[in-house]
Amino acid sequence: MNRIQFISKPLTWFVAVLLAAFVAGCGGGGDTATVLNSDKAITSFTIGGTVGVINQTAKTIALTVPNGTVVTALVPTFTTTGGVVTAGTPAVVQISSTTANNFTTPKVYVVTAADSTTATYTVTVVVAASGAKAITTYSLAGVSGVITGTSISVTMPFGTNVTALVATFSSTGAGVPTIGGVNQVTAATPNNFTTPKAYLVTAADGTSVTYTVTVAVASNSAKALTAYSLAGVNGTITGTAISVTMPFGTNVTALAATFTSTGAGAPTIAGVNQLSASTVNNFTTPKAYLVTAADGTSVTYTVTVAVALNSAKALTAFSLVGVNGVITEPAHTITVTMPSGTNVTALVATFTSTGAGVPTIGGVSQNSATTPNNFTTPKAYLVTAADGTSVTYTVTVTVAPAASGPPAINLLSITTNNFVVLATTGISDANPVLGLITGNIGLSPAPGSAITVACSEMQGTSNIHASDATYAVVGFAGCAVPTSGLVAQAILDLGTAYTAASDPATPAGVGAANLNVLAGVLPAGTNFTPGTYTWGSNVNINGDITLTGGASDVWVFQVSGNLAIASGADVPTGVKVVLVGGAVPSNVFWQVAGASVTLGTYSTFNGNILTSPSTLIAIQTGAVLHGRALSGTAVTLDGSTVAP
Repeated sequence: MNRIQFISKPLTWFVAVLLAAFVAGCGGGGDTATVLNSDKAITSFTIGGTVGVINQTAKTIALTVPNGTVVTALVPTFTTTGGVVTAGTPAVVQISSTTANNFTTPKVYVVTAADSTTATYTVTVVVAASGAKAITTYSLAGVSGVITGTSISVTMPFGTNVTALVATFSSTGAGVPTIGGVNQVTAATPNNFTTPKAYLVTAADGTSVTYTVTVAVASNSAKALTAYSLAGVNGTITGTAISVTMPFGTNVTALAATFTSTGAGAPTIAGVNQLSASTVNNFTTPKAYLVTAADGTSVTYTVTVAVALNSAKALTAFSLVGVNGVITEPAHTITVTMPSGTNVTALVATFTSTGAGVPTIGGVSQNSATTPNNFTTPKAYLVTAADGTSVTYTVTVTVAPAASGPPAINLLSITTNNFVVLATTGISDANPVLGLITGNIGLSPAPGSAITVACSEMQGTSNIHASDATYAVVGFAGCAVPTSGLVAQAILDLGTAYTAASDPATPAGVGAANLNVLAGVLPAGTNFTPGTYTWGSNVNINGDITLTGGASDVWVFQVSGNLAIASGADVPTGVKVVLVGGAVPSNVFWQVAGASVTLGTYSTFNGNILTSPSTLIAIQTGAVLHGRALSGTAVTLDGSTVAP
């Protein structure tokens, strides 16, 4: 039935019904009545070429569409003996070959006859199972197989053990392939491939195909020289060319090469077997190594040896009047610091050069221990190598300034025996796990039991010296020195040094500017030049201060009250006493007569602290002391760092 027929038939019936009603209403009571058509069957139903199976008794229509069909918008073609066909709620009129429906669930079609009776058909669409059953990729140990139809061939490298190889593959089948009924999991199941293996691949629709995998092992074609050296000098292998550049002066007439070959047997040169690290050759001309593989193929490597020209051109030692210079490479600079008062206008340098001939300055030859120069300005030594290359060393001479400040305080045996912490009543550490002490510590006359510093804190050969054997060793026992005679003398020397540092004569000649500087409240940025500074009050260091001077300059700080440096939240924010210009901690002395010296949390302090018999030194958490903590009473630590 075509579309015009499909539409015109119910219209004809509808007109007939209207005429019959009109006649009945106007006929004056006649007995004749028109009987309307009651046909309402779906007689054919297809979707995309798939013919539905219609059960007229059960009023069902079943279709199985090809695998992969999307059923969400299928357009059926159907014929019906009825009038109007509808589907869905609300009802939608269905037009054959036009109206699309979603068949993911069964669809109910209602057919209405001319007499208004209906028939309901349930349409069920099923998607056919997949028939895919191919192995699309296959590899063993990274070697890809060649798939030809249902045959797969894999050629493994020479030497491969094929008795337990694991295949990596892709399959379009359902589930996993099998070999002899055993499931094969990609990248997991091992098999012995000494004989071909038959993979059975089964599709979702139950059909199957067998792929036969055949594995072969390639013959050994390796024939490379993979490493080559002469007298420890590695050659550069580029393709089949090997180049070796020997050091200047090497005799190449009888060198034995050390090499690694992947070929079968030994390489040959003109038919003579070459044994690694054994066979001697004359390399004044290139040598051709023939390397033969196990499969009979061969390749020739040509070895060319060159001898480098001498490129040495360094000044390896330099001194002026016995004062050694500091040579900095690769900057090629030499610095020499002469003692204060040295006349540098006619100094003779003693040096060692690896260059050819002698160095020159402005074209003038320089002979070691002979040629004088005026070093008031830097001198440029040109050193030339045998190969013609050259380098210039710039020699800068400075004269150390005369020492400034008072005489240094002699710490006597404290320095000789490297005591960095001394006390008379006790030495404790609240956090020994973090403590780091470089140098010896000593306690006297109090017993060793008043020391709670752990041996694990003592760095290198540092020791704990006590006046008796009561120190309770914490950590390794080797750090304790009981009944040490050194500590008693060190305490006596502390008294002597403290007296010298507090002597009113020490600041002789110092002006009023060095007395009670800033009333003892030192803000960040305060700078002290070498000299003696005296306060009749407490001294509080509230920000970073600097001591500017040379390595020979001396500072003595006399504090009648307490000395304290402020705390920080961490190392970067900790308050610091900073030495600049070459100043050294050993020439800085803090003589304190008050009740306490406090190095705040995470502070950094420089210098030797000498205190009265009643002054406690407290070095708090994370604080660092570059110098010595020498207390007339006690020293307390808290995971602190002390080093001279």
